[in-house]
Amino acid sequence: MDDYPLLNVFWTMLWFFLWIMWLFLLFKIFTDIFRDHEMNGWGKAGWIIFCILLPFLGVLVYVIARGKGMTQRDVKQAKESEAAFQDYIRKTAGTAPAGGGGGSSADELSRLSDLKDKGAITEEEFQRAKAKVLS
Repeated sequence: MDDYPLLNVFWTMLWFFLWIMWLFLLFKIFTDIFRDHEMNGWGKAGWIIFCILLPFLGVLVYVIARGKGMTQRDVKQAKESEAAFQDYIRKTAGTAPAGGGGGSSADELSRLSDLKDKGAITEEEFQRAKAKVLS
């Protein structure tokens, strides 16, 4: 270990970290290129060739030229994923979407339990309403 000083270890780790960061950015850019439905095939091919032939310059130019669009596409995909996830939860739980009419028995029981906890209804009223919901 004497022939490789601590400062050289630091610089090696720094360069390795920067290389890994650049790889993540390169994969993010390739993902964005293929996700962009407004760009035609020739444009996608051009950006990919540019990023492969001149990797550092290609990545830098792409981020400068299309960085705002990358963010917008990321936000759009996140919103679509969240909506699909919420829809899946509604279908799995058996509840109706907001504005789609009445709720499920579990929703009604939860509402009744909240009313009982707040003291708005008595235990007897809760039991009668619970029996009505479950029947």
